Amino acid sequence: MKRDVEIIELPNGDELVIAVDNSGSIGMKPNDYVQVPYEVVSYYNFRVAWMECVSAGAEPISIILHNFSGDEAWSSLIKGIKQGMKELNVENISITGSTESNFSLHQSAVGLVIIGQREKSEQENVSFKERNDLKVAVIGKPLVGHELVNNQDDIAPLKVFQDLSKLDNVTILPVGSRGILHELHQLFNKRTFKLETELDLKKSSGPATCFIVVYPASLKHRVSEKCLGWYHEVRLVSR
Repeated sequence: MKRDVEIIELPNGDELVIAVDNSGSIGMKPNDYVQVPYEVVSYYNFRVAWMECVSAGAEPISIILHNFSGDEAWSSLIKGIKQGMKELNVENISITGSTESNFSLHQSAVGLVIIGQREKSEQENVSFKERNDLKVAVIGKPLVGHELVNNQDDIAPLKVFQDLSKLDNVTILPVGSRGILHELHQLFNKRTFKLETELDLKKSSGPATCFIVVYPASLKHRVSEKCLGWYHEVRLVSR
């Protein structure tokens, strides 16, 4: 299964997992397409990179912030990252980074890197081709741009993602700008199926406002119970 992370093998046999998220023209500059506070920008940058890192089986150990929005934005960007960490009850992870202060851009730009560590794993080769006992659900709804501000209740909480990531025999995958269908094809790349769900499968999920969870049918009650109103079952119907 292909994920949007970089894997680096360490001499001791463990692996570093590097996840990145960027945003542009979102912030408080006059020319920004989406006008939101910088703590909101960095919160969602953090959210995406964290979800990518954790879904690959890694434990995050470092956060690196790239700020192209000016010195005055730095403290707000850090505030947004710490908001995400607070939701996850995470404290002892260092935050470092840099600000472009020599030149001023006309639009905001932010990049965020999260580095995690995991034991060497074969999980990147997971295939569900022969499994017929699996359930699939999308947690949250795909939202992008101004929709995030107006539809907060439809965004899958970070804590729900974190809780599901700790369950055995459960695979999770954040949904990004290429939509739910693209990510399902990453998971089920050797299986032909048609899908039945009320969600728009091709719509951008922006900063991972939803994610996919694949789990054994025996865990349905446990998974759906954790997800409350964010749970949307996806029926995979073989062709």
